[in-house]
Amino acid sequence: MLRQTSRTARSAVRLLADSKVSQKPTRPYARFLHERHPLLNSPLVLQNPISDTLTFASGSQLRTRPFTSTSRNSLRHPRSGDQRRAAVRNHPLGGTTEDDFPRKGRKANPFLPFQTSSFVDAFVTTIVGVGIIFAAGTAYLEWYKWKVLVKMEDAFGPGYDPALELAVHSANSKSRREGERDGNRPDLELEIGDPEPWTQHLRRKEQDVIDLIVKGEETGHYYVLLGAKGTGKTTMILDAMASIQAEGTAMCDAHPNLEVFRLRLGKALNYEFNEDTQTSLFQRRDPREAGPSLDIERALNKLEKVALRYSRKHGRPPVLIINNVHYFNNDDDGRDMLLQLQQRAEAWAASGIMTMVFSTDDFWPFFIMRRNASRMHVLSVYDLDGKEAIQASSRMRRSSNREMESLEAVREAISIVGGRLSYLSRVATARDMLEMANHLKTVEKGWLLSRIGLIRDCDDDVMDEQKWSSCSWLLLQEFVKRRRAQEEELREKIKVGEAEQSALDDLPLPAISYHECRQIMTRADFMEELDRLNIINIDIDHNVRPDSFLILHAAQEVVEEDGFEEKLESVRDRIDEIESLHRTRELTFKDVDKGDRIRLTVDKGGARLIEGS
Repeated sequence: MLRQTSRTARSAVRLLADSKVSQKPTRPYARFLHERHPLLNSPLVLQNPISDTLTFASGSQLRTRPFTSTSRNSLRHPRSGDQRRAAVRNHPLGGTTEDDFPRKGRKANPFLPFQTSSFVDAFVTTIVGVGIIFAAGTAYLEWYKWKVLVKMEDAFGPGYDPALELAVHSANSKSRREGERDGNRPDLELEIGDPEPWTQHLRRKEQDVIDLIVKGEETGHYYVLLGAKGTGKTTMILDAMASIQAEGTAMCDAHPNLEVFRLRLGKALNYEFNEDTQTSLFQRRDPREAGPSLDIERALNKLEKVALRYSRKHGRPPVLIINNVHYFNNDDDGRDMLLQLQQRAEAWAASGIMTMVFSTDDFWPFFIMRRNASRMHVLSVYDLDGKEAIQASSRMRRSSNREMESLEAVREAISIVGGRLSYLSRVATARDMLEMANHLKTVEKGWLLSRIGLIRDCDDDVMDEQKWSSCSWLLLQEFVKRRRAQEEELREKIKVGEAEQSALDDLPLPAISYHECRQIMTRADFMEELDRLNIINIDIDHNVRPDSFLILHAAQEVVEEDGFEEKLESVRDRIDEIESLHRTRELTFKDVDKGDRIRLTVDKGGARLIEGS
């Protein structure tokens, strides 16, 4: 239409220019009136001042009319309805109607024939716009909720798992370096699903049970792995996950800061806690303002929906592993978080839609969870015995390309560090196994003395610390005494032929029941701190043991030093003196001169005098 109009305008200019004009106009020959009149929709009006005519370019034709007062009035903006209708009748073009010339600022809309005013037009436009925004927002919200569940379900798919990926990458890098040193031996290469454990150590007897749990074949319960630090709990879990390529499993570590734990749980579940949504402009407040506990509850609600879909689809429940729950603070917030997770574990175990696994080094999480547990199973993990430790250390040393030590040297080194896998790995990969074992014992002894060392004639500012140290050494001293009794009893059996000499290497750590330890220490609240520092270990049967053979040997060297008994008694006496001084009240008398005498009388019959009066 614009091209046709401009073409018509150029034709009109040429026609007017070619006309024979006898007089030269005092004004411009043609004046272009490029204003869109409310009634005149033609974009071009040519006025000839000589002939006093108007030439209109309408469509592809040119119409000429005399320029009278009526036509001049028709070019003005009519205000009322009567003026508009009169202007239409007197319009120079003739034959046009009001419908052919819409009002100023409006265009005819065939989809809204009922519009009669600008108010109705604005109202309808607003309603339509708001409706489109509402429909688009609702569609986006539904899509986002569906996408969240899909992403969380992908976290339980086979392949990538953050915790397993780091462990496997470390093992592959180590195996690759060892293979290069050993001529690229193919038997050291690791692939996911390899029947051999990626840690290159002995397969433990607890591994079969953990494999069944991680594969989702043990339903109706949730599990707690309880054992000392370095016994191999996390290693066995990762071995089980690697055997199935982490299909149906997710794992995250606990943390004292619940905000950090929230992020770790979201990473394990592939959940962003609504931080990646585009609806934040329409939300009343940030979802994280309620705290990490409510954010974790929202994540668990989503996880419950995913668990229902996954269990129906695969016929087995997914597995969620919370590692190192002892990292939670033993305060109200930490205990509340542990209870929140346990409640979900109980409900999901009862319905069979998900299995949760908790692992802990300390005893207090088990003590807290035991009060509310009905479907909880506890799996205790201990150190390797002497025979298993020799096999594991020999295999570790062979895989690290170290020269094999004699059997006597291996047994002597293991008698010092015991069957703790974390210590065996360091000893087995050292140049000299026995030297490394003695070095570890020296380091452990120094650390032990730095934590609970005794101080003679201590000041009253450190009285509480020395009270804790003296009570701890009372317990360690009792462990040393019972260890001696074990060895003497076994030697007697060896003399009479009831036991072999190698049985000395398989002696377990001495154990004392929990209630006996309370009586020995006289302070039951000190045991939790000793367990947290990995000085003692408490098992499911409430038996207390030294945390490791290194702790036992270090304590044995300290206890067997000359003057230890005297030193311990002097510290305890000093504590009693300080406590007695704290209970003593001092009386001060003023205005007492030299030679004055003060008489103090204690009358224990004062109560009788008061009653008699």
